[in-house]
Amino acid sequence: ASSPDEEWPEAEKAEKLARGAALKWASGVFYRPEKLEGLGHYRRRETQRNSSIQSRLKSTVQSYLEGVSAGLEQLRSAAQEVQSVCQELGAARWALLDSADHFQGLQQMRELMEEHVQLASVVQVLPQIFSVHEAFSHTLQLLHGQHLLEAHAELMMVEQLRDDILSQLHLRGLSSAQATVLSYFSGLQELNESLAKQLWDIVGSGLRLVHEDPVLFVTAVRIIEREEKIDDTLLLEATFLPPGRPKGWRQKFYQVLQDAITGARFRAPRTDAEGPGLARHLAALQKDIVSELRVVKDLMVQCVPAHYNILSVCTATYHQALTSHLQELLREDLDKQGLFLLLEWALRVYHSPEMMGHPDLLPEVDVSALGPLMSPELVDQTERRYMVKVKASVFEWMQRTLEVEFKEWFREEEPETDHQGFFQSALPAIVMQMLNENIQVASLITDSLQQKIYNMALEELEAFLGRLREALVQCGKEHQQDRAVPKYYVSYLLAVLNNNLALSNSVSSLHPDTACREVPASLQAALDRMQKKATQLLLEELLLDLQPLCLQLPSRKWLSGSQLVGSMCEVIDKYAKVFSRVRKPVFTLLLAESELLVASQYLRALLQRKMVCKSREERGQLCHRLLQDATQLRELFCGLGLDRSQQSLEAVFALRELICLKDPALLSLEVLGFVTKYPDVSDEHISTLLDIRGDVSREVRHVVLEMMAQHPPALPEGYRPIFSTILVPVPELPFCLRKGKCA
Repeated sequence: ASSPDEEWPEAEKAEKLARGAALKWASGVFYRPEKLEGLGHYRRRETQRNSSIQSRLKSTVQSYLEGVSAGLEQLRSAAQEVQSVCQELGAARWALLDSADHFQGLQQMRELMEEHVQLASVVQVLPQIFSVHEAFSHTLQLLHGQHLLEAHAELMMVEQLRDDILSQLHLRGLSSAQATVLSYFSGLQELNESLAKQLWDIVGSGLRLVHEDPVLFVTAVRIIEREEKIDDTLLLEATFLPPGRPKGWRQKFYQVLQDAITGARFRAPRTDAEGPGLARHLAALQKDIVSELRVVKDLMVQCVPAHYNILSVCTATYHQALTSHLQELLREDLDKQGLFLLLEWALRVYHSPEMMGHPDLLPEVDVSALGPLMSPELVDQTERRYMVKVKASVFEWMQRTLEVEFKEWFREEEPETDHQGFFQSALPAIVMQMLNENIQVASLITDSLQQKIYNMALEELEAFLGRLREALVQCGKEHQQDRAVPKYYVSYLLAVLNNNLALSNSVSSLHPDTACREVPASLQAALDRMQKKATQLLLEELLLDLQPLCLQLPSRKWLSGSQLVGSMCEVIDKYAKVFSRVRKPVFTLLLAESELLVASQYLRALLQRKMVCKSREERGQLCHRLLQDATQLRELFCGLGLDRSQQSLEAVFALRELICLKDPALLSLEVLGFVTKYPDVSDEHISTLLDIRGDVSREVRHVVLEMMAQHPPALPEGYRPIFSTILVPVPELPFCLRKGKCA
């Protein structure tokens, strides 16, 4: 047998731990000799503690033993009961096996019972089945008398009878008998159709009936709700669906109501696709829709269940119908007025207080969540179509205005004047008013349309200026053939300049943004070309009067002190007085251009018909003449208001200095200064000037021309060329002032 220590190793370990702990405790307590006096006290205390612990352990073990004993007793009792149940179940099994043959006879009894139940059910419904055709007749009479609720109750009863019979046949798998039942109840189809027809006629006239006879409309809605509940019940059971189910009459209600709303009013005849007809059509739509939505909001809402959301449905229906209707109208070839009406109606009127924002409709009617009537793409496409139509109209008006303006140039009277006496015509006012009106009209629709029309207006104005310039050129050609036609040619050219200035000052006012008044570069260039052409024609007219006088330069008569330049001054002064009928900026330009023309013609006469001075006295006489002429012309233009810094006659004074220079050896230095001041002068010009002096040797000429070649001048920015327009002729026999040998 094994020892207790081997059987209970944990006990041995626990005892060792206890002994170790006791020794540790004792060594800590009795480490001094004087502590040994309390040894008896410690022994008694520990003895009492051990006794207490042992008593508790015995009590605990005793309770555990009692519990184990009770459990064993219960297990013995349960085993006996299980054994008893098994014996009883075995006996029941043998009893059932002995009775199995008797159950086969009960099956026949069960079948007879089921057949009896079916026959009993048939007997119960036989009176109802035999009265079906009578119910059909009665229901038909009720329908004819518009007793719809009673008719529908009869109809539901007959349908319920048919559906119960079909359901029973379906459950018993007697599908072949269903055709007989359906044939017997075939009258139901006709009654359903007759009832449905009356219901949809009522719903289609709902907007009128809710005002005149709401009871009839409410009756139709009640019948529809009955049918909807029957549909829901059958779909929820999902065992058998009778023929014609689900009817879906509520959905049909919405469809009929929507068809009634989108009726003939949204089908505009082709004659209404433009002009006043379209305006009347849109006005009628606006009035009818607001009126009908008020009826829906105030009356129809009270006649239908809240879950119908009838006001939202009608609002969405009108919205969708209008969207489709506008698209249909836009497929027509509308004029600009028609396109404008549709844009204004869709983007402004539709949301305004006169229509969907009407106080009687708010806040229940809200179309903000339904999207726009016209998509952004369709709006942009329509705006572009409108712009094309407006462009064609503007072109036609401008062309007509141009034709009238061209005819006025040939009138036998001067052009009209403003309150300051400046020549003008109605052209700028007509053109700007037409463009501004179109831009302002477009602003009533959208900013994008206004910007499109503004851009188109600038393009058309630029094209118009081009055509006006061509007309001006044509007028100038006719005037060249006969200077008497037009009679007031110069006056009308001045009116054209004033008109051009008026257009230039008014263009910035067309811009939709008042903070942005910049004129596009291409349009400004067109205005500048127009002004330049009119100025050119005026200068050509001045030149025609000056040429006979310029042809007399140089001559012996001129050199000896004739009034040739005085006559030129008279011509210039006469033109300056006429030029004063143009506004100041252009007047100053005309003076400057006239002065440049006079200076260039004077220099051209000297250089193209060059004379050669034979002696110093002749050079002195020529210099004196040049000084007098240049001074007289300069004082004339200064008196007219042209500052000396703006005059080109200084070139005559500079040229005189070259001729008057006494020492030819200094010519290279003087010519360098002259070329620096007038960089467009050429070698041929300088060579001609040296010829006029008559005292320049070949060596000096070579030095001067070589110096020019070494110092080619560059044209500074803003320099007004004067010599580049003067062509020096091929050298020929020079004109001599006095008799003698020509150089």
